[in-house]
Amino acid sequence: MLFKVKRLGQEGIFVAMTEDKVIFLKPKKEVSILRRHPWVFSGAIRTMEGSIQSGDLVAVHANKGRRLGFGHYSPGASIAVRMLTFVDEVIDQAWWNTKIGSAVRMRRELGLLGEDSNSICRLIHAEGDGLSGLIVDYYGGVVVVQTHSVGMRKSLEMIKIALDYALGKNLFGIYNKSAKILRKLGVESEDGWIHGAAPEPWVPHEYGAKFEIDILLGQKTGFFVDQRENRYLLGKHSKGKKVLNVFSYTGGFSITALLGGASKVDSLDSSSRALELAHSNAEINGFDDSVHGCIEADAMEYLKSGVADYDIVVLDPPAFAKSVSARHKAVQGYKRINARAMESMKPGSLLFTFSCSQAVDDRLFTHTIISAAIQAQREVQILHRLHQPPDHPVSAFHPEGSYLKGLVIRLN
Repeated sequence: MLFKVKRLGQEGIFVAMTEDKVIFLKPKKEVSILRRHPWVFSGAIRTMEGSIQSGDLVAVHANKGRRLGFGHYSPGASIAVRMLTFVDEVIDQAWWNTKIGSAVRMRRELGLLGEDSNSICRLIHAEGDGLSGLIVDYYGGVVVVQTHSVGMRKSLEMIKIALDYALGKNLFGIYNKSAKILRKLGVESEDGWIHGAAPEPWVPHEYGAKFEIDILLGQKTGFFVDQRENRYLLGKHSKGKKVLNVFSYTGGFSITALLGGASKVDSLDSSSRALELAHSNAEINGFDDSVHGCIEADAMEYLKSGVADYDIVVLDPPAFAKSVSARHKAVQGYKRINARAMESMKPGSLLFTFSCSQAVDDRLFTHTIISAAIQAQREVQILHRLHQPPDHPVSAFHPEGSYLKGLVIRLN
């Protein structure tokens, strides 16, 4: 049965909501979908009907036939279907305009779009915005899109149109940075501009700090947007302090510490390219080598030499655990590196420590840091518990979306 077919604009895009591509779940496997969890795992699928290809929009039905909603199908993946809706509605251009428009409106209400002091934010946070498989970051009028599913890749033209419609004069260009991700899914793709380009000059801001964003070669979409509020907090603690930013990448924490009045900041990273950008970011914010230094080194090896000269140490490592199976090893890694830092930190100093591993929750991370303090034989106090900012929302139905956690520790 065909519900609706619609032609969109001059591009000749056709969208069909059909019942000829249907997935039936095993008995009782509909429970999580009825609770609006957006993932259907491969082991929950009983049968499939129709010629279903990777990335297709499919109707998901309970074992006895009740239709539960629609989503993108991913064969061979543990998450077999990423749900887009739990009601009967057509996934056409109007749907994308409404969905993306709502997400953009929320960021605008947060004061993160087009403001002089803040023009960096996450526009679409996958499941947190009801769009599983889609990440969109905004950098001063330039949008970077990452499609983490073939379904989102097939929807890219409609996503582009919806972003243009929602952002209007706040949009200069859209860059698609999905090739590396899609290659892992068996799909060949190329990165590149799909709309406009970056303006000249182009210097996005975060709480007044200026940043060069390497969207072409940088990690993720070019910057770690999720640490904005935590960087701001560091700035408030930094006046007159000497700060070591470990795993500094392009110097986000370093710049906010300097703007907060730090007497000296050192950025430490194993990547020379990242440190070049950190150095450049210091310069465009008015700081020279007398107050900002770059250290190219392995973090663990450097920490062995001691950090007693610093008043604040920031530990923001990459995800040590990208799956539950790697959790134990990750916990040991977090414990080891935090203990190493704590061993030599002077009394009264602060440790800003983070984990972006989804498999390590808040409680486990806190216990790990406490274990590190015991191993280092240090008395510590927890001053702040830190999380991802509101432009990285967590769906109430998808708690897995809460991935960033951190602590500010005072050593006695």
